[in-house]
Amino acid sequence: MSKNLRWKALVIVGVTALSIFSFYPPDQKIRLGLDLKGGVHLVMRVQTDDALRLETQTTADRLSEQLKTANIPTGGFSVAGSTSFSVAGIPAEQDAAFRAALTEVEVNYDRSSGAGGYTFTLKPNIAVQLREDTVNQALQTIERRVNELGVAEPVIARHSAADQILVQLPGVTDVNRAKEIIRSTALLELKQVEQGPFPDDASARQAYSGNVPPDLQILPGTIEGAPGQPASTGYYAVRRVAAVTGRDLRTARPTLDENNRPAVSFSLNNEGARKFGIFTQANIGKQLAIVMDSRVISAPQIQSRIDDEGRITGTFTNQEAQDLSLVLRSGALPASLTYLEERTVGPSLGADSVRAGVTAALGGLLMVTLFMLFYYKLAGFNALVSITINLIMLLGLMAYVGATMTLPGIAGFILTIGMGVDSNVLIFERIKEEMASAKGVKQAVAAGFDRVLLTILDTHVASLISAAFLFQFGTGPIRGFAMTLTIGLLSNVFTAYFVSRTLFELTLSRNSKVAKLSI
Repeated sequence: MSKNLRWKALVIVGVTALSIFSFYPPDQKIRLGLDLKGGVHLVMRVQTDDALRLETQTTADRLSEQLKTANIPTGGFSVAGSTSFSVAGIPAEQDAAFRAALTEVEVNYDRSSGAGGYTFTLKPNIAVQLREDTVNQALQTIERRVNELGVAEPVIARHSAADQILVQLPGVTDVNRAKEIIRSTALLELKQVEQGPFPDDASARQAYSGNVPPDLQILPGTIEGAPGQPASTGYYAVRRVAAVTGRDLRTARPTLDENNRPAVSFSLNNEGARKFGIFTQANIGKQLAIVMDSRVISAPQIQSRIDDEGRITGTFTNQEAQDLSLVLRSGALPASLTYLEERTVGPSLGADSVRAGVTAALGGLLMVTLFMLFYYKLAGFNALVSITINLIMLLGLMAYVGATMTLPGIAGFILTIGMGVDSNVLIFERIKEEMASAKGVKQAVAAGFDRVLLTILDTHVASLISAAFLFQFGTGPIRGFAMTLTIGLLSNVFTAYFVSRTLFELTLSRNSKVAKLSI
């Protein structure tokens, strides 16, 4: 055996051994998708009207505060639907000053005159863009939350409709917890408490003679009981405009309060710290409402100026504190979600799919082997060895890059067998043609591989382009197929040309005067 041939054999053995090491044991090193491992399949709709309504309400509140600062009286604000609000009772002598204050509002809203005031309606193009941005932001937020859950290879993508999101969580067993974390809006607001707590909503409103000022809102909340006593529900009158919100958060983490009970510590970014410092400095001795999703979690008294650090306390369990810090870190959802579809795939169904896929792959490999042995005689063993090494390399590369094996991926796995057979058939037929032209066996083998190489590369590049488009524009299962096909095509070029040729050369090196080839 020549030195060059020995090195080729060592490369093949080394690549095969390294591939086996990469994926063995397969149950620990090969990631399985939802359809093979089991888990949760969810389809959710983003309620984009919520985001438009929040934008409209925020704009109205901001304009109200701006008019108060400028001493421009109004007869009140009213929000109608999700895209419009009205301002009534503008004095005629203040009309010019009022319109001068609308510079920012009129960027997104069209103004129209009405009886005794003005109506502002969100511009259609702005509404379309806000809906699109809402779905994209929800997609990113859900992805961050799912990643922090530690789910391996989740699928999070746009679904059939513009406002729908598909979420697949392989291996998830606590379905309810996953759904709550994904669905939680987690809108954190820090607001000043004006009065409270009251025992019920009616009492809170009675404190204002049934006419709550427009800059206040009544929110339910938790009132901590005495040590050893359960918490109760109360109602607080709080400022409508928040001092800071969850958008000003830098991070959040679970911790313990002074009584060693679970709590959540948070820190603010520079702008949030600046606003919070000014707010707390001006409101020492007053209560601060920590509001989560329109509910007062706690209402501590402000003892001194607070800049960039704070803590949320309440009647949390350790798990609730961890989940709350998780959703705060990932950011607030821009709108609520509703579940349109929920399917749970049991591990037993996934095991059945794996079993069926393996059976199909082995069955296909057996039929291919029988055909190659029948038609190409002993050269068929050459094809069998190269295809087997190809499949081993495919598993090894998938495990190495962390690709997920799905049911469509198994289809790509079986297709790789077909691609390997196709490449070997091209090579064998070319060798037979070269031998028919009265060339020697070694010359025919060398010419057969050399002249078929460009054809193999051409077919594989065309398939790789198709796989690239599938991966770019497909969703989870389609991407799984594209990934498996891509890796299989790359490994097939190596095995069909390099491995198969080396096996022929090893066989022919044993006899320098071979006159016939079993092909």
